[in-house]
Amino acid sequence: MAIAAKNPEDRVEQLILLTERLTELVAEQAQAFEQRRPQDAAAKLEETSRLANLYRHESTRVRAEPGLVGGAPLALRTRLVRATEAFDAVLARQGRAIEAARTVTEGLVKAIADEVASQRSRGVSYGPTAKASTDGTATAITLNQRA
Repeated sequence: MAIAAKNPEDRVEQLILLTERLTELVAEQAQAFEQRRPQDAAAKLEETSRLANLYRHESTRVRAEPGLVGGAPLALRTRLVRATEAFDAVLARQGRAIEAARTVTEGLVKAIADEVASQRSRGVSYGPTAKASTDGTATAITLNQRA
């Protein structure tokens, strides 16, 4: 999928619209993560993915062929730069929000795994003098420390 522009001015206008819409969608997702409602972020995931792929494709094309936007008026190109800067800022915000959500989720999973492990007891020997051990090893839940 690519932008079908008639001229550099049209292309820049379309890129501005694309960038602004993508910025809006990513900001909504970041807000959902900040409010600890990741399920809300999933509502427009398909549109966000589609537009992000288009943005990536068009950015690559413009970097390879600067003439695609070079003939557009300076004021319009400046608007595109400003829209791109806003998009970068929202991406950084979303990254922080997702990292915070990941940290909270990992903490919850670890707390649950530790509690399950502390509730378990395993026999270390057989017979009337057998002793129980609560060594804290989680056996039903596996944690990936590098994820």
